[in-house]
Amino acid sequence: MFAVIKTGGKQYKVVKDDIIVVEKLDIEAGKKISFDEVLMCGSEANVTIGAPTIKGASVSAEVLEQRKAAKVLVFKKKRRQNYRRKKGHRQNETVVKITAITAK
Repeated sequence: MFAVIKTGGKQYKVVKDDIIVVEKLDIEAGKKISFDEVLMCGSEANVTIGAPTIKGASVSAEVLEQRKAAKVLVFKKKRRQNYRRKKGHRQNETVVKITAITAK
């Protein structure tokens, strides 16, 4: 059974025991979380599509860790002007393990 969930402005297709990396959630490692915005769920033969979400469906997960993503470099330059700016940014992210998918 699979489900498509929405979190952090993005959509993720998940199956039980999947490990996904999502935008930062304010939950500490080891805690449980439930995603209630389920857009689609089902198996190979039977698929339910929400309009926009499926009422009563949820995906349970466990937070494994809070971490920072790889550094993204931002470099600005104007030629022949001796203008160079280099910045780095590391986005906060949460690693989540899917434990159960429930659909009504």
